[in-house]
Amino acid sequence: MEAQNLLSGVCPKLSVPSIRHGKESFFYKLPTLPLPSSCSFLQSQKLALRAACNSITHKVSSRKRIECSSNAESAGVITSEGDNIGAQVRRKKLAVFVSGGGSNFRSIHEASVQGSVHGDISVLATNKSDCGGAKYARDNGIPVLLFPKDGLSASDFVNTLRNLEVDFILLAGYLKLIPVELIRAYERSIINIHPSLLPAFGGKGYYGMKVHKAVIASGARYSGPTIHIVDEHYDTGRILAQRVVPVLANDTAEELAARVLKEEHRLYVEVVEALCEERIVWREDGVPLIRSKENPNELS
Repeated sequence: MEAQNLLSGVCPKLSVPSIRHGKESFFYKLPTLPLPSSCSFLQSQKLALRAACNSITHKVSSRKRIECSSNAESAGVITSEGDNIGAQVRRKKLAVFVSGGGSNFRSIHEASVQGSVHGDISVLATNKSDCGGAKYARDNGIPVLLFPKDGLSASDFVNTLRNLEVDFILLAGYLKLIPVELIRAYERSIINIHPSLLPAFGGKGYYGMKVHKAVIASGARYSGPTIHIVDEHYDTGRILAQRVVPVLANDTAEELAARVLKEEHRLYVEVVEALCEERIVWREDGVPLIRSKENPNELS
């Protein structure tokens, strides 16, 4: 009992730590020390025990850091150093491409203004200068570029985006195929949202209400938005995130579209948050994963 009182006086928060590693555990235990009644001896023992506390704390902390990175490495993921991922990340510059009303564009812009997205929309690109998305951009002081445009090559457009220091390109209802020059210039930095669970109901001709009609006609019980990396083809890039919604027995295409769109707005903002905070990591097989903000060791 006297030994326990001495120990609690030196290191009151110390308990014997146990850290899981695979199927085994390892323990640090303090040796049992004789405690003569001499005050001077007790004082020297206190100093020794305090040093032991510090040593154990250092070893346990180091082991925890190793264990946190090992889980990510076992998934074949390129990991970042440091515990506060994104703490010193530069605010990103975004380009958004739209062809219609741009409701996802509006959701991302609102999240940027409110501060949840660590980035700013520097430019809106569209193939329809009079679309709702372009009008919203002008009303909010965001420059609008027409693309494709006669006399403007894909290389010229890439240079324009480079001059604006654009980091990432977000497709939000943009119906044109992205030219190869742009994909190569922004490799792994262009994402698109599609209103079905890819690879189902994707590809050329599958957009808007056509997707939801096809889902209902197929008898599928579930649908939902997919965000994927953009490659040279329609809707074939690696999947980054998905959100599942039910397809109800008596759904119309309009009802299903509304349910999916609600999840689109949430999912796209979440993914852009991760993108701007540099929480996208890549498995060795080329599949992108999102690192959790709350738990950096958790990937999805």
